[in-house]
Amino acid sequence: MAYSDSRLAAVRLYRKIKTGWVYASSTFIGNFGMALFMTSLFRPLGYGVDVNYVFFLTILAIGLWVTEAIPPFAVAIFTIAGLLLGFGTDFIKTEIETPVEMYLGTWTSNVIWLLLGGFFLAEGMSMVALDKALFRFTLQRFGSKPDRLLLGLMLTTALGSMVMSNTATTAMMVSSVLPLARLMGKDSPFTKALLVGIPAAATLGGMGTIIGSTPNAIAVGALQEKGVNITFVEWMIFGIPAAIISIYFFWYFLKRNLQLEALGVDLNEFLGSNSSSKGRFERGAVIFTLVLTVGTWLTEPLHGIPIAATSAIPIVLLTIFQVIKAEDVRRLPWDTLMLVAGGLALGIAMVEVGLTDIVMEGIYSLSIPTIGLAIIFAIIGVLISNIMSNTAASSILVPLALSLPGIWGFSVPLIVALSCSCALLLPVSTPSNAIAFSTGMVEQKSFRPGGLIMMVVGPILAFFTVLIYGFFFF
Repeated sequence: MAYSDSRLAAVRLYRKIKTGWVYASSTFIGNFGMALFMTSLFRPLGYGVDVNYVFFLTILAIGLWVTEAIPPFAVAIFTIAGLLLGFGTDFIKTEIETPVEMYLGTWTSNVIWLLLGGFFLAEGMSMVALDKALFRFTLQRFGSKPDRLLLGLMLTTALGSMVMSNTATTAMMVSSVLPLARLMGKDSPFTKALLVGIPAAATLGGMGTIIGSTPNAIAVGALQEKGVNITFVEWMIFGIPAAIISIYFFWYFLKRNLQLEALGVDLNEFLGSNSSSKGRFERGAVIFTLVLTVGTWLTEPLHGIPIAATSAIPIVLLTIFQVIKAEDVRRLPWDTLMLVAGGLALGIAMVEVGLTDIVMEGIYSLSIPTIGLAIIFAIIGVLISNIMSNTAASSILVPLALSLPGIWGFSVPLIVALSCSCALLLPVSTPSNAIAFSTGMVEQKSFRPGGLIMMVVGPILAFFTVLIYGFFFF
């Protein structure tokens, strides 16, 4: 009987794999054909071969990101390969000489190193069970009242997501509260509040720092290409207020909507001792590395060491202390780095050949005030981030926003980055939502009310916090 069941499972897996490549290949071909068709409509406008080629690659990348015919990181690699083919060989007869080193250089940009340092910190904290320690700390500080505990867990999650990846933070916090969620059952309002509130806090909290969310790093990297450098502390001036206010608003909505004040929960059994496969030395090493790294990031204006160089601290120290070993490094989300590199390369190409200027000229012809354009960018950012990767969305919109005149060319890319972090409508809108949904303890419809509200509140907060920062500090 067991043999029969295993053979049946193998057959189902084979069928899934067999049909999976058919869907992927047909969708890829369909996107390729659509990109060719759109480019054929664009060519009569009379722009150069280089503009038409980048337009084709942009439409193709957008289609592949939306339909997920291939993984997002594969789209990024394909995009870079396409740029090298077009501008580094004679296969595509372009009208300008573009150094291909610009596109290959995105693999070693400051943004990549910054994110890599954050990945090492996240892996180290997970390995010494600081996630469970944070949960127990939250219980002790905020008590067992459901509404207060939810606020504490959301703030703790947000704090973690400011120095780690949102995905890693959500995975740690969800794994910590999952025993409690299972004890209460999936029909409990508090279970819904936990598994909706924690991923939302991770995503929204990521707005607080440059490394908190990939769109933030993309906006900073794009502005650096334009000669505008934003330090870690400068980002926090507008990022943390936007994050804290949005999290509090989301918490208040969950509290009222699910009537958490009337609930009672016994959490004594969750105040027990914490266990970890690592010893006290490794735990202390991770805490020391975390404090040193974040402290160096925050004091960049004093010592002048670039953020990217500071990111080497966790990479070196955590390996010296033997907290992270070679086999652990293989688990890091390298695909995210590939995705960021590809998005930056596409953005550089759009600016270099003048495609962003062409798009912005078309937008200006609509006679919309510049402030209206800023609002449109914010709305589009949060809308498309709900149906595709927010990294991909920011990779598309940030280069366009850079073309806006004056202070708007500085502030709107930042507004777009923050708005892309407010997409919470669907389980697939963010990896954090997907992690919570994968537990089977929360339904898809549970994400919708808060997601709809943040589609309005998020861009508004991003708009005002960035503009206040821009007018006073830029």
